[in-house]
Amino acid sequence: MTDATRRTIRTTVQTVLGLLAAIPLLVNAGDLPATLPGLATAVTVATVVTRVMANPAVNRRLPAWLRAAADPDAAAYRRATNE
Repeated sequence: MTDATRRTIRTTVQTVLGLLAAIPLLVNAGDLPATLPGLATAVTVATVVTRVMANPAVNRRLPAWLRAAADPDAAAYRRATNE
């Protein structure tokens, strides 16, 4: 699986979780000013899930197809700083 595909799947999962948390607020509101709390909830949950999934301990527990790819520059950085 390519890194771009993996990132797309991770972003989709995070956004879906955020929207699922906000559905009750969005369903009860019909106009834009009343939907702002629902949208804020969706963005907040998606942000929290993104931060949690970026944690190395959580990333190791995710299924292989959902894990973040290794940073391609990390090995080069380690080689440069060890020289």
